[in-house]
Amino acid sequence: MDDGQDAGDERAESAATPGREPLPRTAALPILPLAPWQRAEQAAEDQEPASPEPATEPAHPDTANLDLADQGSSSLGTSTGGLPQLSPDAGPETRALPLAQALEREKVKESAQDLEKLLLGAKRTMRRREAAAAAGISLLSARKLWRALGFPNLGDDDVAFTEVDLEALRTIVGNVRSSVLTEEAAVSITRSIGQMTDRMVVWQIEALVEDMVQNQGVSDPEARRRLVDRLPDLVDPLEKLLVYSWRRQLNAAVHRLGVRAETGLASSEEGRDGSEDDAPLPLARAVGFADLVSYTSLSRRMNERTLAQTVQRFENKCAEIISIGGGRLVKTIGDEVLFIAETPQAGAQISLTLATEFANDDFLPKARVSIVWGRILSRLGDVYGPTVNLASRLTALADPGTVWTDSVTAGTLEGDDRFVLDPQPTTQVRGFGDINPVVLSMGEGAGLVLD
Repeated sequence: MDDGQDAGDERAESAATPGREPLPRTAALPILPLAPWQRAEQAAEDQEPASPEPATEPAHPDTANLDLADQGSSSLGTSTGGLPQLSPDAGPETRALPLAQALEREKVKESAQDLEKLLLGAKRTMRRREAAAAAGISLLSARKLWRALGFPNLGDDDVAFTEVDLEALRTIVGNVRSSVLTEEAAVSITRSIGQMTDRMVVWQIEALVEDMVQNQGVSDPEARRRLVDRLPDLVDPLEKLLVYSWRRQLNAAVHRLGVRAETGLASSEEGRDGSEDDAPLPLARAVGFADLVSYTSLSRRMNERTLAQTVQRFENKCAEIISIGGGRLVKTIGDEVLFIAETPQAGAQISLTLATEFANDDFLPKARVSIVWGRILSRLGDVYGPTVNLASRLTALADPGTVWTDSVTAGTLEGDDRFVLDPQPTTQVRGFGDINPVVLSMGEGAGLVLD
């Protein structure tokens, strides 16, 4: 039964009750259903004989709330923060929130709305078809770009887009129309931005929440509530840092493409005869994995805070070593990192430093590490190919605290005093058949110098 029928039934009951005036009608406002405690009071009155009541002047709308407030300070002054104590028989509808908690939730809601205005930069005024039409593209094309950015599906009637959204859409479309980008490239680049920023903001929020939990002594839910009030002061600084970092990273990538191209080409065929499975792939890179030993069993015995500290320390140390060695951290998968380097020598130094640092760390367990030189395909920020798969298989075979490689990679490192090569018995590796693994150790020299 709908609300209108409920209200009609209540008006009918009111009119049929002797001694009670019918509820007033208005043209602007509907008759609201009675609250649970009002229904209970009405039921009690219906059981009593009707008695004449003194005439009273109708309450002015502006004074009605004041009257209720006065009652709340006297007859409704209960332990529920101003709400009446209700009978358990009245059902779940009577389980009202304490007034203080309700006000706090309203405050958080208002803070979130203020933050949205700051972040979106304009008011939501357009539906999806209107935004697509204003950008001069079909809804299908617009949805491709919105999905690439990670936006959820929206209905035709949802007013969700701002002038800032429209400007962003026009920017992407303009690059396609001017032939700066193909549509496929535009979608791929847009997806890279959407996925990276999505991961980035989740990381930043969790870092801020963890900081408040540890240093302010508040609970996790309370820290998340406070963060809504704290974020407005951080938006501009974080945005500037993001743009700065992106420009620096892009410059570093261009530097690798240009200045280091000669070095990469010179070493791209080291130890290879062109018959390898990965020969058709475009990039010659050293691919490495580092995997924490017994992480799964250790994580079962850790509380939430210790587990978070372990993962964070592991990833921070990996990122630092890989960066100092001139490599790139491709991704972190729980207790494992995947990285690449431009030469087998750089990859070997990074691998050995990772194994040594984790072996000497009092907080983290040892790591199994591998490094393989070969050709890869780089797409969507990730790397693919047989070289990646072989490096992953060797990591699983390595002993804790050691670095394993294959005979091809070992051949490129032979004669370099910085490395010691210890061939192992032939081993069958799933997907590769028999291979000749080699244990890699540090030779002469200090290796990577960490600050």
